[in-house]
Amino acid sequence: MTNSMNGAPRELVRDPAPVTEITRRHRPSVHVVGIDGRGCAGLTSEAMHVATRAQVLAGGERHLAFFPQYTGQRVVLRGRLTDVLDEIAALAGENDVCILASGDPLFFGVASLVLKRFGPEHVDVVPTVSSMQLAFARAHVPWNDAALLSLHGRPLAGIVTRLRTVARAGVFTDELNSPSRIAAHLLEYGERDWRAIVAEDIGTADERVRRFDSLDALARTDDIGPLNVLVLERTDPRFAPAPSLPFLDEAEFAKKMPRAGLITKREVRALALAQLRIAQDAVVWDVGAGSGSVSVEASFLAPRGRVFAVEVDAECAGYCRENARAHGADSVTVVEGAAPDALYDLPAPDAVFVGGTKGSMAETLAACASALRDGGRLVVSAITLENVAAAHAAFQDLGLEPEMTLLQVSRGAKLARYLRYEALNPIHLFAATVDEGDGR
Repeated sequence: MTNSMNGAPRELVRDPAPVTEITRRHRPSVHVVGIDGRGCAGLTSEAMHVATRAQVLAGGERHLAFFPQYTGQRVVLRGRLTDVLDEIAALAGENDVCILASGDPLFFGVASLVLKRFGPEHVDVVPTVSSMQLAFARAHVPWNDAALLSLHGRPLAGIVTRLRTVARAGVFTDELNSPSRIAAHLLEYGERDWRAIVAEDIGTADERVRRFDSLDALARTDDIGPLNVLVLERTDPRFAPAPSLPFLDEAEFAKKMPRAGLITKREVRALALAQLRIAQDAVVWDVGAGSGSVSVEASFLAPRGRVFAVEVDAECAGYCRENARAHGADSVTVVEGAAPDALYDLPAPDAVFVGGTKGSMAETLAACASALRDGGRLVVSAITLENVAAAHAAFQDLGLEPEMTLLQVSRGAKLARYLRYEALNPIHLFAATVDEGDGR
């Protein structure tokens, strides 16, 4: 091969990374076998062979009950799973172990923890049809573009934010986060554009599948069995995914607000959120949240994350809650209290926006910088010259050299039959990346 410019041989560029073939030729000591509601009748011959030849059979009591004739050692999966895996590890050295799990063990299942605990070279996974897959089949709903979620042992908050861009979803539930409670939660945040299908005891002789044409009907239903899958589908055929950053006008947050100045202007909001570099699973603090406008739009950028709106004024905290509900931002948690004291019990953030400190700029920025994860972003807005000076000094004291932006925005406004520009208050934005050792 020659270079087209001068005819000189061009050296082939080879990927230095090794290629690893994933093979099942090895003989793993731990097998994770998927099993559905039919029990042994639903197992393939391979899965049945693995389960019956193992010296140790582990699983939930419901799964172990499918093997009444098994004579080897049984291990019940209950309590802290890490403790049970330690017990299995002690047995796996001398024995073949089979762990029974529901459906596809790698789909919100135990196999991910087993692989982490034992290493992939020692684990074999034999899946069966997932109950999620069966539920969509029974509902006659395509699922190639569905959001697939699990609320099993997980918080309900955030599901509305996750669903805002999708037309259909499948949800694993549990006794606390039941389909009825999920429906009530969606309704609380103004989500009515859904029909629901609840598949109970899917794949068993007791299977029951019901369609609810409104979430109101589902929220009132109290006879749903504990083993179920919830399928949600939009009722509006014109549904289109909402933009990640809606660029909402201040009027969208102004209901009952005592002062419009408590609402961060949309142009400032957009630039500040860009400077925060929010990842989809980020933890975000909005300190001095005011109306909660930054918190709401930050939650849209972090659908798998959490947002904490910290506000000292109780009345404004109430507005934050109202605005979060109005915009379907159920991953926003409002924290009433003054910074920095209100920050110390919050999860470590990936990004912090400081919109107000009530005179505690230095202390608040020091607390934020100390709490941020390595590589986290700290963004501060300041209007008055006093706050600009305080923010600049606080960054200097922390050993941080922030990017500084003076944002001056003028909007078109009518003057009789003419159009003029109306200037908004100029805003200073300070933005910095906090690495390990900075301000700590």
